[in-house]
Amino acid sequence: MLEFLKIENLALLKSAQLDFKRGFTVVTGETGAGKSVLLGALSILAGNRAGKEIIGSNSERCSVEAVLNFTETGRIDEILKDCGLPVCEDGALVLRRIIERNKAGKCFVNGSLSTLANLQKIGEFWVDFHGSNEPQKLFSSKNQLMMLDDFAKIGELKAEYLAFYGEILASEKRIAELKGAKKMSADEMEFAKSQIEKIDALRLSEEGIAELENSYKLMENSREVLEKSQAVAEMLGGEDGVCDKLACAIRLSGEISNSCAEASALARRINEVSIEISDISDEFSSLSENCSFTEEDALQIRERMDAWLNIRRKYGSSVREVLKIRDEMAQKIALQGDVKASIKREEENIERLKVLIFPISEKILKEREKAGALLEKKVVSLLKKTGFKHPDFKVRITASEVVGADCGSVCEFEFSANPGQAPLPLAKIASSGELARVMLAIKTTMADADHTALLVFDEVDANVGGEIGAEVGGELAKLSGEHQVLCVTHLPQVAAFGANHLLVEKFQTSSFTSVKISELNPNSEERVSELARMLGDRNSASALTHARELLTSKIS
Repeated sequence: MLEFLKIENLALLKSAQLDFKRGFTVVTGETGAGKSVLLGALSILAGNRAGKEIIGSNSERCSVEAVLNFTETGRIDEILKDCGLPVCEDGALVLRRIIERNKAGKCFVNGSLSTLANLQKIGEFWVDFHGSNEPQKLFSSKNQLMMLDDFAKIGELKAEYLAFYGEILASEKRIAELKGAKKMSADEMEFAKSQIEKIDALRLSEEGIAELENSYKLMENSREVLEKSQAVAEMLGGEDGVCDKLACAIRLSGEISNSCAEASALARRINEVSIEISDISDEFSSLSENCSFTEEDALQIRERMDAWLNIRRKYGSSVREVLKIRDEMAQKIALQGDVKASIKREEENIERLKVLIFPISEKILKEREKAGALLEKKVVSLLKKTGFKHPDFKVRITASEVVGADCGSVCEFEFSANPGQAPLPLAKIASSGELARVMLAIKTTMADADHTALLVFDEVDANVGGEIGAEVGGELAKLSGEHQVLCVTHLPQVAAFGANHLLVEKFQTSSFTSVKISELNPNSEERVSELARMLGDRNSASALTHARELLTSKIS
């Protein structure tokens, strides 16, 4: 959920810091007061385009910051990792965007500099806008299909289908490679085979090459290492060396330990040092012994090192790069065999997979049709409550002609507000008020399936009356049980349902205009006054009484 929002120098709003709560938040204010500033701030953080004209006058930049909190961060953390961004700490996602007047803007996610594209990708997860001139995820037939599948709860069936589909794609890729493979000459074939043999003879591994390089370096400097390691071993452990002197020191300190407790402790420390130095002396002795290479050993190391350096010069500076090119050469050779027979085998494999995938796609189609019929029924029922007398909502499901990622069928959400008018795709609904109420009905029905944290409705009550407004408000309040809901409204019947209430006010002088956003206490007289204003007159006794009745009956 959205917990905190900070806005600076956005249009007429100089500065605002807002704490948000769970549930249903309403935003009210006079027409033209600047309610769009709040929605604009959220749109900016969602990664939508914003021109420099939104920067407040007498300012060089505007900034918007938000803190969102998630009880489960698995999905958002996965998105952040894909974007190369820090994951959420303690469930918090921190977003910040700065728009500069004279230079490029900046985006930050969890304190890390990011891109607008990443902000858009993250925005698709946490916020969904519904209103005029706002992006509509449900316009996309792909997103509609995803929502229908979530509603139908067919994740396991889809996973089974997509596993077979992945195998089909792999076979199609191999066919394309076979058809596009360049024919190698006999000399090219022989050369490639010889190179593969040379690489395989080295038995390449990261550890093996590291050991080879260490052995080669030691061999090349073996005389110096031998002489100096022997000298060190003699200085430490030889006759009259450090260990002998320490043994004498241990004996002397032991003789006075009975008379001095401190001497006893020091004697133990000398003994520990003596043991460590003795071990070091032994290891230098072993090192000197390991520096003895026979002529045969030295020859093998040099030959293997020369072979590795030769391969590395040709095919890459690391074991991984060399092995990658080796596999590519082997693949080219493999493709030089019976191409027609290989293509036929892959084609037969595709046909076999299609036979297996067909009954799964049939099951998915039936489940989608069943879920679509139920969705239609529930959405129509809700549409009638929100002011449509004869609404028609259809989930058009069509079987696909080809095997694809859509799992065998596609869908399109369609709507008609008037009898006798054929339902049209959602993207072709002209009225933003109608569209917003259709979205509300769909979102309410699919609340369990939709995981978007914040739903923003802009004037969802457009062109509806008081009684219908109460129904709209009730549905928004119900929707807020599964999501955080923010709604800009002009209807007091809707505003009364808000568990939280933000008031936007515009202040003007002869030379200055500003916007202020403040939070109203849910049961305060300020809120009663605002509802009375929306009813027609904040100074009217009847309007004030009506406002109190709305709050009493609508706020639990």
